[in-house]
Amino acid sequence: MAIELRAPHQDLPTRSARAATAWAPLELTLINGFELRRAGRPVALPFGAQRLLALLALREHAMLRSQVAGILWPDAMDGQAGASLRSTLWRIRRSDCSAIRGAGPRIELAPVVRVDLRETYSLARRVLGTGPVVDASPEGIFRFERDLLPDWYEDWLQPDRERFRQMRLHALERLSELLVERHLFAAAVDAALSAIAGEPLRESAHRALISVHLAEGNSGEAIRQYVCYERLLLDELGISPSAELRRLVEEGTGTRR
Repeated sequence: MAIELRAPHQDLPTRSARAATAWAPLELTLINGFELRRAGRPVALPFGAQRLLALLALREHAMLRSQVAGILWPDAMDGQAGASLRSTLWRIRRSDCSAIRGAGPRIELAPVVRVDLRETYSLARRVLGTGPVVDASPEGIFRFERDLLPDWYEDWLQPDRERFRQMRLHALERLSELLVERHLFAAAVDAALSAIAGEPLRESAHRALISVHLAEGNSGEAIRQYVCYERLLLDELGISPSAELRRLVEEGTGTRR
């Protein structure tokens, strides 16, 4: 019987590739939907594991296992919630995913995991002037156009979702101002419209758009936007825009509302 002999080094590329993949940085997406990628490839996880990773990514610090179990399985008995957490952690390890590390009673997201939400918060702080100065560019707008896990219906997620929504709306409005300063009016309009789409009744978003039109010399567009917003407020809430916004339009266009 013939025996095929292989040199030991022939297996090294495969082993090296597997090792490189195992230690490759993980990228966790939470904005506009959940996705975990390693070395550019999606990592399939059950929904329970996705919930755990999302929670740890949002908290940004090590959490007690009992606290995690209580948040994710609030209707279960303590023992059952703890068992559910252990099962979820086992499933994550089984997927060959080194996304979570634990020390004693605490667990946290591993440092190798990049989280898009954290990077977006960092960018927002710079746009809003609470971090290093940012060079506003049209490419930054898309980072603030989507909500946090919009298809998830989790009670524990609501405060984080609202916090992110408020941050991105403020960032879009400020980004619109910064783009106007650079005379990038089309991009400034885009940023302001994205803020309006996020909250159609938000006066500061409409003010941002009206300010762009005025800066560009488009008085007709500014008046038209004001009238549209005025009608929207009256239909939805039965109120009128603020005197400050009305004064901005009057002084910018030389008209009286």
